[in-house]
Amino acid sequence: MTSRIAIFWPGDYRAKPNEQALPHMAGATAQLEKALAKLGRASYRIDGYLTKPHEAIEKLGPVDDPLIGVYVHWVYGPHTTDGVVGKDTPLLLASNFSGTWPGLVGLLNSGACLESVGRRFSRVWTEAEDWTKDAAYMARLDEWCSTGRIAYPEDEIRYHAAISPEAAALAGDVASDIRHRRVLALMLGDTSMGMINGYFGPRLLNPIGFTEHKVDQAWIVERGRAIDAKRIDDAYAFVKGKGVVFHYGEKGAKDFDEAATKEQLRDYLVVLDLMDEFKADCLGWQYQLGLIGLRPPSDFAEGLFNSTCRPESNNDTIVDSTEADQGNLVPMELMKRLLKAKGLHQAVFFHDIRWGGEHAGRFVWVLLNSGSSGAYAFSHDPNTLKGVHSYRQPAGYFPVPGGTFSGVSLPGQVTWSRAYIKGGDLWMDVGRGAVAELPEAKREAWWKGTTREWPLMATDLGISRDTLMAHYFSNHVAVAYGDIFEEMVALSQELGFKVRILGGA
Repeated sequence: MTSRIAIFWPGDYRAKPNEQALPHMAGATAQLEKALAKLGRASYRIDGYLTKPHEAIEKLGPVDDPLIGVYVHWVYGPHTTDGVVGKDTPLLLASNFSGTWPGLVGLLNSGACLESVGRRFSRVWTEAEDWTKDAAYMARLDEWCSTGRIAYPEDEIRYHAAISPEAAALAGDVASDIRHRRVLALMLGDTSMGMINGYFGPRLLNPIGFTEHKVDQAWIVERGRAIDAKRIDDAYAFVKGKGVVFHYGEKGAKDFDEAATKEQLRDYLVVLDLMDEFKADCLGWQYQLGLIGLRPPSDFAEGLFNSTCRPESNNDTIVDSTEADQGNLVPMELMKRLLKAKGLHQAVFFHDIRWGGEHAGRFVWVLLNSGSSGAYAFSHDPNTLKGVHSYRQPAGYFPVPGGTFSGVSLPGQVTWSRAYIKGGDLWMDVGRGAVAELPEAKREAWWKGTTREWPLMATDLGISRDTLMAHYFSNHVAVAYGDIFEEMVALSQELGFKVRILGGA
């Protein structure tokens, strides 16, 4: 590679996160430039954040030099993808490894978006303060500068798993049920934050037994006007009586009160009615942006849907995939059906892969999502909401007050999965892991170092940090307590997915 290297800043759509991250972006870029200079490589900056698709198209499209994107905060996938798709110049996604400024989240999401449209790229990351002192990082950066790509080991990736006759039979029964009545997913809008890797559409959904029906989020506003006040009052009494702790009026949450929660319950009841009207099986909820200035955040409602203990419940969960992410929606619904068929509790949890660190000789990921983690994780009692804490969503991102659905996930063995697009086909990643019980001091330090208002699931995913960072195609993961690993592999194959196993042999 002899060309000068162009450095660009993918950004958030919202101005405030970009402003808050500016010192970190500038510092990370200076570190990158220092590292490139040490390798004898010349670089230049593309001016300003890329905060909308047209900016990516206009600023990145004309560039024929090798490109490096800097990821040290929340970013939208199209703010990279739309500017580089259709070209094959060397592209590198470079991130920090921080929970407070989660560049790794942006790297994983942007990488998955690029993969879904067939655009080649490489990844590199570091948690060092001085990037030039991280020998592994420098070696990888040098490899990219020399060859235009970075190759990572694949020793923790397999494409086959032993399936017992019992697991195959159970998976076959679930597949037969899906063929008898295909799964109907009610989609409230399209994916949030430009997560194009999380939208499959009818052409990919229909062959695996799923159908989507889209309903505009505006229906939430219109139909909410007709929700009877008694239903809202009864729902509020229910969640209070079942043990939710509301952190009203605390520091930074002076506008968070009972009225805010009741408005969240209004939206919950609207969507519950929509699910019944369309006889839908599962739900994708766009969550951010579209209604962000009009309605409270959907966290509390989404957490309730992923719980059996909820207002007007039929004693079943309704799988809710926040950000309308079908890459989690599909495996969550499949895992729910397998859990029920195996006699296990049916709750499946949606999480961000936010950050992680070493604990007790293994790498533990901080899984931390602002949206749809259900109550079962916090108590392992399907009949209660005890363990659920509702904090005001940070006002910097959510102007209308509303609460989260937070708590500490209990230890236990888990199965995890994720669906994604690669080479025009649907793939399913499946793995085994365990939720860890962290000492209180470490748990609080990690939690406060990320976003304390959100639900926490500290999890060993059964693979090394570098395998996930190098090869995983999302910043989201679906997690369920219990061992349904073989069944999930068998069901995915039966429905037509290509399957990848992440974990040791």
